Amino acid sequence: MSQEIKWAFAHPAERAAGTAGDGPLDRISLRDHVVEVEIGAFQAERGTTQRICFNVVVEVTPVDNILEDDVDSILSYDRVTEAIAAELADERLNLLETLAERIAERILLEPQAVRVFVRIEKLDRGPGALGVEIVRARKQAAPRRIAADKPHPQVVYLSNAAISSAHLGQWLDQLEREQRPTILCVGPADAAGLSARLDAGHAMAQRRIDLLAIEQNAWMLAARDPRCVVVNSRTELDWSMRHDKISVWAPSKLVLDAVDGPPVGPVDALGLVVWFARFMEAADLLIIGENLPDAPDLPLRAVAADVRVL
Repeated sequence: MSQEIKWAFAHPAERAAGTAGDGPLDRISLRDHVVEVEIGAFQAERGTTQRICFNVVVEVTPVDNILEDDVDSILSYDRVTEAIAAELADERLNLLETLAERIAERILLEPQAVRVFVRIEKLDRGPGALGVEIVRARKQAAPRRIAADKPHPQVVYLSNAAISSAHLGQWLDQLEREQRPTILCVGPADAAGLSARLDAGHAMAQRRIDLLAIEQNAWMLAARDPRCVVVNSRTELDWSMRHDKISVWAPSKLVLDAVDGPPVGPVDALGLVVWFARFMEAADLLIIGENLPDAPDLPLRAVAADVRVL
């Protein structure tokens, strides 16, 4: 028991050595890698950064040609720091546990990696370091779709005139027949968009109110047709896209959790959708009932809200 306690509080390199199996494995390690990032589930942790310390040990299969001194034949230290940077850049996370799992999973995609120890600690949240440590082996890592493997949806922005149009069902029939991953986006309903404007100094509260106004309109769209399923997480969006479903984007979670958030506020609904289309690496953006925005990097098309065929 005393030995187990020692390993629990030891550096991951010591724990790796203490729990090694029979077969010989090499180890590479990253010690005391500190990054300043926004992370955390508490409201006090939003809108501010804190120092996070990473200690990572990767057990790897020994290479036969190490004497050739070829960097391409090993799992480089850079691959470890790149895994950390990639997961931090992907989205804002609430939990260190989630971050540790994703880093371990990404590292275990490397052919040489057999087992990985990941310790992550918050350095600014208390009198000491507060953190988590996980151990994952290759057989435990479920494959995850990395950026290059994700679908590229068509994003469709519906104006309020389009939402209330008698042609909505026909448009959805057409989009469904195309069998492409499709994400519908809306702005605030007319009444909701004009309500609850707060005084200056309440920017964070105002942002949430404006996002909720958009989500209220998304649910209004869902009420018009059961094919319009409101989703708010990247996981739900990915599932819907992989199955060529039609979903309606509820923006609060992705906007608030984004590392590089939208350059416009929710009151600029079409500008927010342009950001979302870029974030999702959309194949194209169709706008129904509004003029085309200035977005030369996106394939754009606009149609009037009274057309029968898109």
